[in-house]
Amino acid sequence: MPSEFEIIRRYFSRPARNALLGVGDDAALLQPEAGAVLAVSTDLLLEGRHFARGAQPRSLGHKALAVNLSDMAAMGATPRWATLGLALPAADEDWIAAFAEGFYALAARFGVDLVGGDTTRGPLCICVTILGEVPANLALLRGGARPGDDIWVSGELGGAAYALHGAGGAAAARRLHEPEPRVELGERLRGIASAAIDVSDGFAQDLGHVLERSGVGAVVHYALLPKFAIDDPALEQRCVLAGGDDYELAFTAPQAARAEIEALSGSLRIALARVGSIQGGETKLQLLDVKGKPMAHAAGFDHFA
Repeated sequence: MPSEFEIIRRYFSRPARNALLGVGDDAALLQPEAGAVLAVSTDLLLEGRHFARGAQPRSLGHKALAVNLSDMAAMGATPRWATLGLALPAADEDWIAAFAEGFYALAARFGVDLVGGDTTRGPLCICVTILGEVPANLALLRGGARPGDDIWVSGELGGAAYALHGAGGAAAARRLHEPEPRVELGERLRGIASAAIDVSDGFAQDLGHVLERSGVGAVVHYALLPKFAIDDPALEQRCVLAGGDDYELAFTAPQAARAEIEALSGSLRIALARVGSIQGGETKLQLLDVKGKPMAHAAGFDHFA
């Protein structure tokens, strides 16, 4: 059985392309580009809470990084570096090799260097910290939405939550286990979007964070939300509004940006749906059904609920 240091050398030590010093010392040395600020985010995935026992390690490697890349996308940041904390019940080399393969495959796509971390024995737990760069004063924040802004959503909502119900086939399972972070979309929304957030804990709850930080309200038309195909209307509503794990972007933008955003949708080949508008007054999300009547909705994901 390999030691901790053998695991690091064999599976998590690769030359860093964008760091002054990567894995192998007490700390990495990083140099941001001139005129950029750093964006930093951490996500933790715990077996039994965020993924099922026996989950495929390659997909876990992908998802562990993808959820952090999604945070970079929501900030309009370009991802550059990551660290990995990994607790393992045993030093299973087949599992570790597959996990590393999934992690590095996605890292290579987005130009991310793994520059450090830690390994230990314990219940299976994965913690990634990612660092990205964004031009000063161009980061997308939750607090920039203004009355009159449109509300947009990328891709489709509900597929990952549908997979948790054992439905939706391979398409839903892929959305749950190997989500596609919208990094390029986030970068291209700099200077266009007024606020943004990634949909990780349910659309209604996550949009609510934007409303709270911006001090505004919103009206969203349920019929306009882009939805994964779900046969049961009640289940569809729960998955789309409160399911989470979609890792799509919800963002706001001035009405004058509609043509630019529609052109961006075509350029990136990502569906972007205009689903509602930001309102002044009470900080509240109002969901309307097809008849224009208010809809109730379930709360999103809460780690301590």
